[in-house]
Amino acid sequence: MSFKCGIIGLPNVGKTTLFNALTCLEAEAASYPFCTIEPNIGMVSVPDPRLEKVAEIAGAEKITPNYIEFVDVAGLVKGASRGEGLGNRFLANIREVDALIHVLRHFSDPNVAYAAGTGNWREDLAVIQFELIMADLETVRNRREKTSKMLKTGEPRYKEELSFLEKLEGHLNQEGLARDFALKDKGSYIMQELFLLTAKPALYVFNVDEDLTEQERENLKRELPDALGCERAEVLTISAGMEEELNDFSIEEKQEFLEGLGWAHSGLDELINTSYRLLNLITFFTAKGKETRAWTLPEGTRAVKAAGKIHTDMERGFIRAEVISFHALEQEGSFARAREKGLMRLEGKDYVVQDGDVIQFRFNV
Repeated sequence: MSFKCGIIGLPNVGKTTLFNALTCLEAEAASYPFCTIEPNIGMVSVPDPRLEKVAEIAGAEKITPNYIEFVDVAGLVKGASRGEGLGNRFLANIREVDALIHVLRHFSDPNVAYAAGTGNWREDLAVIQFELIMADLETVRNRREKTSKMLKTGEPRYKEELSFLEKLEGHLNQEGLARDFALKDKGSYIMQELFLLTAKPALYVFNVDEDLTEQERENLKRELPDALGCERAEVLTISAGMEEELNDFSIEEKQEFLEGLGWAHSGLDELINTSYRLLNLITFFTAKGKETRAWTLPEGTRAVKAAGKIHTDMERGFIRAEVISFHALEQEGSFARAREKGLMRLEGKDYVVQDGDVIQFRFNV
């Protein structure tokens, strides 16, 4: 299963610079609108120190991490939902991503012009939110028209679907986001079929000057929930330009630089991990033979489905899962000691896998 995050925002806010910093690729980034036309796509490993520790305990020669795919698309402009700029083409590129990373400009660079001359992140935020809502309204209206025609079949489900769509349309008309509406009404299967842009979880990233103080960063992060009209929002502050430059450093040089700033890790690591959490994903580990591997699952996945993540035969012939938590394994320092103390437990197919579980599946086909 592949998980994708779409990087969105107005032109010249640093989307492609952030993408390059994340992926260590060299997609073109320039100070004019629509420098990015075709989407840039890159896979990024999810940093997880637990994986290295499990590999060390297992004596593994090969380590395979989790990955998230990032998609950098053309800048969105006012009127995009009506076809302005790259309009519908842009929107199609992010229709099927799992989450959105919304980049807001908060850096000063006289060589990089502000899109549409706004120069205000609150106005930029409003433009993007409005265009996404307008695009979703068009999608909902098209679906409503098709559903209305199906009423003549007499099937009750079309009447129920039409009622849901009318309420959803009213919510969007009031400039509400689809992900807020989904929490208080039924019809989740319809929402999944619509691929609404405002139904996707969103992470907001302020692209800031590297000399912005920690207090200024915290103040900025507190301002955004107020602008969104909600108390909870995932917000990060990152200097994309600085993070991109760090890609040229050695691991030791990068660590020394971050320590000089008083940072435990880079902003990119925080962004990757936050994106992972935003999608309600968990990680389990396997240590078999010479390979230790991290696997991605949606939270709440049962053991039998986790086995199928590795191979369909393992799901089909599932017998038991031998499970130990990462913390218990780390504390004991070996699988043998963990077994001696009875910390390796056998679980059935309905066991709900927990983040950090180290699992060996027993199966027979």
